[in-house]
Amino acid sequence: MRTFVAVADTGQFQSAGDELRVTQQAVSKRVAALERAPGVRLFTRTPRGARLSVDGRAFLPHARELLAAQQRALASVAPGRRALRVDVLNRRTAPATLLHAFYQQDPSVVLDVVTLPDVAVGPALDAVTTGTVDATFRALVDGPDRLAGTPLEAARVVLEPHELLVGPAHALADARAVTLAELAAHPVWMPGLAPGGEASTYYAELAETFGLTIDLGGPLFSAEVQLTEIAASPTLATLVGPGSRYFWPASYDLRRIPVVDPVPVFPLSVVWRRDNAHPVLASLLAFLRDRHGSRARGDEWLPRWARRPDL
Repeated sequence: MRTFVAVADTGQFQSAGDELRVTQQAVSKRVAALERAPGVRLFTRTPRGARLSVDGRAFLPHARELLAAQQRALASVAPGRRALRVDVLNRRTAPATLLHAFYQQDPSVVLDVVTLPDVAVGPALDAVTTGTVDATFRALVDGPDRLAGTPLEAARVVLEPHELLVGPAHALADARAVTLAELAAHPVWMPGLAPGGEASTYYAELAETFGLTIDLGGPLFSAEVQLTEIAASPTLATLVGPGSRYFWPASYDLRRIPVVDPVPVFPLSVVWRRDNAHPVLASLLAFLRDRHGSRARGDEWLPRWARRPDL
């Protein structure tokens, strides 16, 4: 197609060849191959070169549009031109909050914030490997071993402490903080956690270690429904993070109470392909590492699988 347009523009096979850095014979063969498909002649050969035939004149604008479309397609995936596509797991939680903070410091960056339909870690890592997304946030319960032999890299960038969310009638509603020992006497309601998932694995170890009761019963109709029920209940409570965004009417009077002694933290890593050259990805990774490195560390509890020195 490019050869046809070059001949049309220069009016000579030799000049088109010079422009494309191929021989005149190669130009002739390419044009002949293009003419065979529709079964028409696109050029009339003259002693002075080549002149578009009637069919060639009809074909030329479409050929130009095809070349322009090709350029637009290539430009759309060129590093720095397309949006950086990041899976944040849940638009209400810490990864989404961090990505928003990254955008706020430079609104010129182009981001595509997504939540993958499958929350399991395997499909998420596959999505990064195949380029469906540029990065994802995962706990990586299996640690670095999960990435062995893959083109993926990971860095821990989130240690999200917990807050107990309760309504005004709850026994702990007026507490300034609640210890894990105190929390053992109060069930924590977390419907909708996928069995065997990373979050379920984390909360199972947390419950076993500190004698907590974590109730997974009942369907999760929506976060709004869960908040409504907690607001009206003297016993229901759930765990959220400081970076989680939940909104409710002022009349609910819900309270966020820090969980302490020790502070349980949910670890998340950002995962990306090591050969991904997108410039915004490099900026995002630097931002996340800086935020993670500057956070204060106190009396924290991590699950066993997150205590490895290579994480």
